[in-house]
Amino acid sequence: MTPVILSGGSGTRLWPLSREAYPKQFINLVSDNSLLGDTVERVETLGDIQHLIVVSNEDHRFMVAGCLQTHHNLERSSIILEPVGRNTAPAIALAALKAMDVNADAVLLIMPADHVIVDNAKFSEAVLKGKKAAMEGKLATFGIVPDSPHTGYGYIQSGKQQGDWADVDHFVEKPDEETAKKYISSGDYYWNSGMFMFRADRYLEELEKFNPEMVSVCKRALEKSADDLDFIRVDPETFATSPDDSIDYAVMEKTDSAVVVPLDAGWSDVGSWSALWDIHQQDKHGNVCKGDVITEDVNNSYIHSESRLVAAIGVDNYVIVETDDVILVADKSRVQDVKKLVAQVKEQGRNEHRFHKKVHRPWGTYEGITNSKRFQVKRIMVKPGSKLSLQKHHHRAEHWVVVQGTALITRGDEQILLTEDQSTYIPLGTVHRLENPGVIPLEIIEVQTGSYLGEDDIVRLEDTYGRV
Repeated sequence: MTPVILSGGSGTRLWPLSREAYPKQFINLVSDNSLLGDTVERVETLGDIQHLIVVSNEDHRFMVAGCLQTHHNLERSSIILEPVGRNTAPAIALAALKAMDVNADAVLLIMPADHVIVDNAKFSEAVLKGKKAAMEGKLATFGIVPDSPHTGYGYIQSGKQQGDWADVDHFVEKPDEETAKKYISSGDYYWNSGMFMFRADRYLEELEKFNPEMVSVCKRALEKSADDLDFIRVDPETFATSPDDSIDYAVMEKTDSAVVVPLDAGWSDVGSWSALWDIHQQDKHGNVCKGDVITEDVNNSYIHSESRLVAAIGVDNYVIVETDDVILVADKSRVQDVKKLVAQVKEQGRNEHRFHKKVHRPWGTYEGITNSKRFQVKRIMVKPGSKLSLQKHHHRAEHWVVVQGTALITRGDEQILLTEDQSTYIPLGTVHRLENPGVIPLEIIEVQTGSYLGEDDIVRLEDTYGRV
């Protein structure tokens, strides 16, 4: 079995916690692990895993690699980088082609990176049934046994029962509430989970029937791919010509081999703040409070604090989410409209849809503390054994103060070793590099001064991570 984890989403419906540069699959929303970490660990419990494939975009590659290092084994994994998003059908085609390079008879288990499944034992049982269907040449989808007339999910109507699965009668789009109630009362509808299981060759065979151009493009893009560190970079020019389509539209709604395997395992796609409220244990007032929160006469609400005290009085059915640069206040029944706020942020030319104040890099993180027209202050953390690129700046100088750990600093032709409470100065235009040679995280305070302080004023001369 070859699990394929799709990790290309941006999770805008969980803004402001989820951002384009650090979306929900990398955030610890329901456990001590990220959603991606939980997904990888769920895969580990299945056994019989030959190879793991993650399909990711360029911006998230180092976070994916770090997660696999922690929860799996990079040597038994492949990380395929999509140069541009073309929806799930071509992403899965790339994974299917790669899986067949390892094993021509590979059975794929397709999973989004950002779903929650509470009961792993029931999930494993459903996967075994799905594998059996896949071995018989079927294309299986996992249908969630519904517990409410949810209007935020697509539905699958089951047809003739075939033992552990049923034929798919048809897929339907998100319904209105009255239609959803009829689906639930009929007993033969499931929520569409977006999880699938089939042999790699069967998927490609069916995709070839309905969209031969997509298969051809994916084959050529993978043939022209290049290995880069732990990543497979498919050819960007070729892949950009692929048709843009989901697996549902491209294959599952057209094939006569689609079957649905019921899954009742506490599943959620964590698609909104109200879904997150549903997942968590609520207190006696129906509230879910995360972080530093105090309430008075508050009911049925989700309140999340990241960096300061959040105090609420007399509200009912609210979502309040605080980060260090954004506060979201919404009626819980309106959280699907968060994406409209994100659209406004983009239209105004702001950056809060893309970055947190703490920005993740392959070597660690940095976050802005304060800024003005001619200076800004950042807190920089470098992971043990990591180093920034060898670089210079045309418009700014930098002052570094070590507050934790040991820093190895390249400054022009010299190297300096600094420990806590020591500092150095990097003049404008000087070639420099910051490294952490120690075994604990290195933290420094950086004061930038100059006429232009944008992140694009970096000339990289050498980089461990292959960045331009």
